[in-house]
Order: sequence, then structure tokens, then C-alpha cells
Amino acid sequence: MSAAVAAEWTKLRTLGEMWWLAAGVIAVAIAASAGMLATTHVSPGAPGPGPDPTKLALTGIDLAQAVVAVIAVLAVTEEYGTGMIRVSLAAIPRREAILAAKALTIAVLTLAVAVPAVAGCLAAGRLLLPGAGIDPAQGDPLVTLGAGATMRAALGTVLYLALIALLSVGLGAIVRDTAVAAGTVLGLLYLPPLLALLLTGPWKRHLEQIAPMTAGLAIETTRHLGASPDTPWVGLGVLAAWAAGALVGGGVVLRVRDA
Repeated sequence: MSAAVAAEWTKLRTLGEMWWLAAGVIAVAIAASAGMLATTHVSPGAPGPGPDPTKLALTGIDLAQAVVAVIAVLAVTEEYGTGMIRVSLAAIPRREAILAAKALTIAVLTLAVAVPAVAGCLAAGRLLLPGAGIDPAQGDPLVTLGAGATMRAALGTVLYLALIALLSVGLGAIVRDTAVAAGTVLGLLYLPPLLALLLTGPWKRHLEQIAPMTAGLAIETTRHLGASPDTPWVGLGVLAAWAAGALVGGGVVLRVRDA
């Protein structure tokens, strides 16, 4: 297994586009959060429950996860596109070990870029939310890692991005084509929230509870938890189940199909 991990890490770090994409995760997350916060304004005394400052600050993750998905898909499908997968399988006949090594290296890389991405989003929220009318003076909590709920949201969001990467690795191994695999992952993430807009009542809530994106992003919620489709850790568990299912499916396909 250690040889497989070393081989996968060598492949990953020698692909120049991977590092540009990894940097893109951080840049997209922070820029998207800052852009959204800069255009947000909440009038003092507005009716209804107040906004969730932490979830607002982490809005950029909704877009950055697409870059994470592309990175993870490429880590698998690039070898099929070039035919190098045959060399990998000849060097390491244990196919499950290859997939596990890919998943591990991509997860570690994702965790490494997710930490600064999440930290940057929260920093943007700390700086820009008061100008949007969301600050302690209006009764809103401050975005700070000293708050237990915000720390949970930050750590959970880092894990969320890692699980998105693992889901993408599994689907990449099943589909094998870069464009189709990336489209499948992005459709699985972004289509259910759009479909939920067309539904009402229990059907809408059930879809949100099982959809990987809406369920997983419940981990960002720090206020009004009852309005979220799942509790934070249950929602992340739903995404983990999707990722595990994709990896198991990828392992089965890798074993039974020719390269």
C-alpha cells in the first residue's frame, strides 16, 4: 500500500495543472465569499429570523467545491485518457490498492487547500459582515473560531470538501471519462437543490435530506438549526455515505472491467 501511495503522490505532484487547480480552490472560495458579502445588506430591525453569519461567510465553498471535484476526477480519469492506467496496473496488480491510494492522496491534498480556503472565507466574513449590517450591535453573533458552533462549522466544512473529493474519485473510477465524470459529479451536487425549488412540503425536505450537497452543507449551520434539512453531523454523514458508496462502486468497476 505504501508503494501505491508513493506512486500516486509522484503522479499528482508532477501534474502542473493540479497545483493551479488547488490554488484555484482557495482563490475561488475566498473571492466568491467576499463578492457575495460585499453585495449583502440587512436592514436593522428587519422582520424574521436573523441571518447565519458563519454560513454566509462560507458561501464561497458552494462554488469552490466544483474545482475540488474537477481535481479529484482528473486524478483518476487522466490515466485512462493517456493509457497510463495499464502501466499502473502492471506495476501494482492490486487494483483496490491503487484506488485507495488515489483516494488518500487526493483527500490529503484537499484537506491541505481546504484549511486556508475556509479560513479565508471566515476572515472575509469577519471583515465584511459588519458593513452588511450583520454584527453584534444588531444582535448577530461575531464570526470567530472562539465560538464552538463556528469552530464546528469550520472543521466540518474542511471535511465536507474532502468528502466531495472522495465522492469524485469514486465516480471518476466508475465513469472513467473526464468530461462525463465531472458532469456527473456537478449534476449530483447542483441539480437536487434546483429541483427542490420546484417541490413543496415533505418531498422538498426529503430531497434536501438525501442530496449530497444540501445534506453535507448542513455542517455550516450555526443558527436556526431546526430550519436545516439535517442536523450538522447527520448531514455530513449523509455525504460520507455517498462518498463511501461511490468508492465501493469504483473499486468494483476497477476490478471487473479491463483497463
